[in-house]
Amino acid sequence: MAAKNKARHRSAESLDQVGYPSDSSALKSHTRDYRRLARQVALQYLHQLTVQKGANLDQLESFLTEFTDDHRARPLAREWIEGTWRNLDRIDHLIQKNSHHWDLNRISLVDRTNLRLAVYQLMFCLDIPPKVVINEAIELAKLFSTAQAPAFINGLLDVIRKEIAEQSS
Repeated sequence: MAAKNKARHRSAESLDQVGYPSDSSALKSHTRDYRRLARQVALQYLHQLTVQKGANLDQLESFLTEFTDDHRARPLAREWIEGTWRNLDRIDHLIQKNSHHWDLNRISLVDRTNLRLAVYQLMFCLDIPPKVVINEAIELAKLFSTAQAPAFINGLLDVIRKEIAEQSS
């Protein structure tokens, strides 16, 4: 358990102020699972897009090239980033509607970005089982957020998953 916490702490230390690895090789070697890598890269670029209010969308390709050397992760990350950003109003509405007693702006930026990516995947990436989307969002929360974030992310995404499933049937 101590080793796991130490590893998590080390991961957090390797990020700069906006959540990017201080060493670009950190993401390239962080994981062998290209889908997980794509999620991490997507989360980080969506975070940057939010901070810069979308002004840097034209720099997506250079970001992907710099932060991932996996040719399978790049197209996934690109699809998820562009899709999330394109559908941001719908996604934010769904998050706000289901985050009872929480204003969207009170949710930390990292958690809000993680939720946005996961909600996009729940809504539009029908090839990914909802359980996988939620589990991966929890893993991102463990890696990039606070100790309380995984439970919050899990609970809110489960409610949103149910609403999406009801709308689909």
